[in-house]
Amino acid sequence: MPIGPKRLPFLEHVAELRQRLIVVVAVLGVASVVLYTWAWDVYEFVLKPVMPFLTDAGVDSFKVGGPFEGFTLRFRVSMYAAAVLTSPIIIWQVMAFFLPALKPRERRYVVPTFFSMLALFAAGVVFCYIVVAPVGFQWMIDQTSNSVVGQLGLADKWFQGMILLLFAFGIGFQLPVVVFYLLIFNVVPYAKLRKNWRVSYVVIMCVAAVATPDWSPVTMGGLFLALVLLYELSLLLARLVLNKRIAEQQQLEAVEA
Repeated sequence: MPIGPKRLPFLEHVAELRQRLIVVVAVLGVASVVLYTWAWDVYEFVLKPVMPFLTDAGVDSFKVGGPFEGFTLRFRVSMYAAAVLTSPIIIWQVMAFFLPALKPRERRYVVPTFFSMLALFAAGVVFCYIVVAPVGFQWMIDQTSNSVVGQLGLADKWFQGMILLLFAFGIGFQLPVVVFYLLIFNVVPYAKLRKNWRVSYVVIMCVAAVATPDWSPVTMGGLFLALVLLYELSLLLARLVLNKRIAEQQQLEAVEA
């Protein structure tokens, strides 16, 4: 599966896509089987930030709802863990498939983008795991009362909720990459993004609302504030890196005005 600028017939593109999908499925499958042994350790680690609040609520252990759910939950945990650990390979296979379609000037951004996406995803997951998840889940638990009590001991529900929240923050933290490519390829001029910051904030708020699985003000607000900070830092970095281009655009706008 060489990476090159050659144009290939449609069927050869399909064949290459199939080969890359086989690599992804094989790597994910092998990693899932290997990690099955440590699935419960992964489970406990993922839910570690919220366990103190569950203990205070009277939950000392998690329960499954049927005889088959122990295996399915354990395998699902190993699948999620495998997806995280093999994500560099998966992302690279996706990017390598589209790489030949890029121009030489555009191709030089692929490797920095690859590592930036990994770093930002990890930063989003860590931020959620350490800062947002404990506060968010405590707030959700506090919404119950003596007469309305949630089934807090269901193992699959807690793990699924935590995983969705972690992935939401990991994906949401890709915003600087999006802003970078909007500016570097001049899809949206810097001045337009800077001038229409209110619109950008509304879009970020909508993204935070859609991305968070619980829609609670704690998790949604945490993601919104983090994305606003990342957005402003992205614009500041663009101002420093693309200073010459931005100055030329401002001069052109002044002449046209």
